[in-house]
Order: sequence, then C-alpha cells, then structure tokens
Amino acid sequence: MPAVEHPLGRDDVLQAFLALETPPGFKAELIEGEIVVTPPPDGSHETTFSLLARQFYRKAAVDLDLAPNKGLITPTGRYIPDGTVSPVEHFIDADPWALPTGVILVFEVTSTNPDKDRGPKRHGYAAAGIPCYLLVDRSERKVVLFTSPEGDDYTVHTHVEFGKPLDLPAPFSFTLDTGPLR
Repeated sequence: MPAVEHPLGRDDVLQAFLALETPPGFKAELIEGEIVVTPPPDGSHETTFSLLARQFYRKAAVDLDLAPNKGLITPTGRYIPDGTVSPVEHFIDADPWALPTGVILVFEVTSTNPDKDRGPKRHGYAAAGIPCYLLVDRSERKVVLFTSPEGDDYTVHTHVEFGKPLDLPAPFSFTLDTGPLR
C-alpha cells in the first residue's frame, strides 16, 4: 500500500506542533507525524510513576536524575516519556525539547492509548539510541524491559507479570519490585 501524503508538509506539521498551546496538565507529542494530545494522567498512573521513581532513586547503583515529562527529539518525532533517566544534571541547561544523547532509560506507564507506547514510541526511542525502554503495561498487567537498540527497534525484550521481579542492567544494577504495580 502506498504511503498517504499528509496535506501539510513535514515542516508545516512540526511548526504547527511547536506553536500548539495545550491546556494546563495536558501534553502534546508529535508521534510519527501525528500530533497527539493527552489529558492529565489518572491517580493509578501517577502512583505507578512514583513507585518507579522511588526505586530508581533508592536502589540504583549510581546517582541518577529522573525527569518527568522531558521533551525528547527522536528521529520519528517529539516524545515526552513519563520518565527520563539520565546522569545527574544531564539536562541542567537543556531546552524544553532536547536530543536524547546521554539518556540511559525512558519509561512509559500506559494510559488511554497504550498502542502508541507499545509500538511507535518504542521504535522512536530505539531509533534515538536510548539503551533501555521500560514499559509498564497496565492493561496487560506486565512490565517489559526493551534493551539493545538496533535500527528502529530493540533486540532484547524481557517480560514479567506484575508481582514478578525484573532485573535491571548496569548502571542501575537492581531488581525492580513490580509487586505494588496496578
């Protein structure tokens, strides 16, 4: 099937996206040429974020920064992961939209549109060379760690059901407790 040409050019879509003003609490992403606006997350989503953040801060073998909602420029769009893990002060002078160079892990907690997290965002993070992508798939009740990016995907996928431990590689070097996830 031939590709469908967007009525606006790529540059026009990007400029429209960058000029977009979203209501407070909403976030807008440019995912594979499509502008996606997401409402504020529910309480379960935010609780899951907090559970992950605490474990990264308390258990990781090295000190890390965890940025909620950091805008990243990838080869396939402009994404805002739920969490972006990087070396301490990595983004200290960064613009709102930054290149992902130096990012060591991003994570997403699925919400109303889990297919974007499972496919296009995973491919975008891999294409950007981000070493690890952690997906908390609430509807599937599992956690997936994607590692070893090659091209536009990850070559290693480690799945565990909620409640099962998940070993995270260096530099994290700890076992993620997925028991409290919902």
